[in-house]
Amino acid sequence: MTTQRLYYTDPYLTEFTAQALEIGRSEGLTTAVLDRTCFYPTSGGQPHDTGAINGVPVREVIVRESDGAVLHMLDGEIALGPVTGRIDWARRFDHMQHHTGQHVLSAAFERLAEADTVGFHMSPDSVTIDLNRPTLDQATLEAAEDLANQVVFENRPVRAWFPADEERQALNLRKVPDVEGRFRVVAVEDFDLCACGGTHVAHTGEIGLIKIVRAERRGDILRVEFRCGGRALRDYRAKNALLQQLSAALTTGMADIPAVLVKLREENKALQRELRALRALALEREAEQLWQAGQSLGTFRLVQAAFDGRDAAEVRQLAQHLVAHPGTVALCAAAGDKAQLIAACAADVPLDMVTVLKRGLAAWGVERGGGQPTFAQGGGAAISLERAQAALRAAAEAVQQMMGQS
Repeated sequence: MTTQRLYYTDPYLTEFTAQALEIGRSEGLTTAVLDRTCFYPTSGGQPHDTGAINGVPVREVIVRESDGAVLHMLDGEIALGPVTGRIDWARRFDHMQHHTGQHVLSAAFERLAEADTVGFHMSPDSVTIDLNRPTLDQATLEAAEDLANQVVFENRPVRAWFPADEERQALNLRKVPDVEGRFRVVAVEDFDLCACGGTHVAHTGEIGLIKIVRAERRGDILRVEFRCGGRALRDYRAKNALLQQLSAALTTGMADIPAVLVKLREENKALQRELRALRALALEREAEQLWQAGQSLGTFRLVQAAFDGRDAAEVRQLAQHLVAHPGTVALCAAAGDKAQLIAACAADVPLDMVTVLKRGLAAWGVERGGGQPTFAQGGGAAISLERAQAALRAAAEAVQQMMGQS
């Protein structure tokens, strides 16, 4: 069963009547095969049309591999017999602009850089072509963009047809499709000739504008993202609004924004260096205060400290400052969603901090932890400040027992 594809002869047709020849179900949706349709099915890098048949929304359109029929996936029921279809024209025209724009841009890259298009993808968020070159310099990208837009501004005719065998053999196609039998050809007057089954505008001026927005290397190919027509306008509008916001926030003209940002970045780096130095000094002073308040155990000193919601990395630094003092044992806990318990000692303290850590973690019912004899840490569970303090007490008891004191 085949379906007459009305968009081949008139891509501007938005409403049509047809006969529903087959109704079924697939993936929770109604499926319908019509004798003819305006709905373009997903193929050739171009997404399907949307719209409605007898008022029922069309969610997806595909080509059935078994017989080439166009299968409409509907969000509701319709009956066999006469139907009326309507496509979403805004979506269709966006696809027409971008697919024709892709032909023009691909031809421009081939002419200026001998870069062939080996991939094309269109989605609501992105339209890209893949070129068989890993890189192109900015000057070449801009030259291709300029040439493509020159073709747009010249408003050249665009023709789509199924050439006869003898005519097809004489055509100098940019890319010959790997298919048997007849195929459709799209021509941009005196600029591009390519096999394609997609929907296209009648004149290049309808593309509106072709703007490259990004080019990035993907292995051996260069992926070029671009916008046409309405998407290009919306992209420009959003970026212009962003620049205006930045200009107002920075109290400078748009042209001066890059220089102002460089200055702010350098100032920020200087402030970050100053902040790190001040934090290091503050940690040293805090460690000294904690050490002075520590508990004497003969020739050794035991320091305990529990913190609620404090950064675990900062608590580790604090413990390291404490055990820089000879004869010091430091037990620190950072309560929070992923609490950490730290047991550390100076190099001259003959204790195993891994054993001390495990005694403390037992108060949490946690076994995740380990380290070296002079520095061990563990935790990872959600622990309150009260439970963190309980773990410190258990670890301190272990230290005292290991020192032979009660």
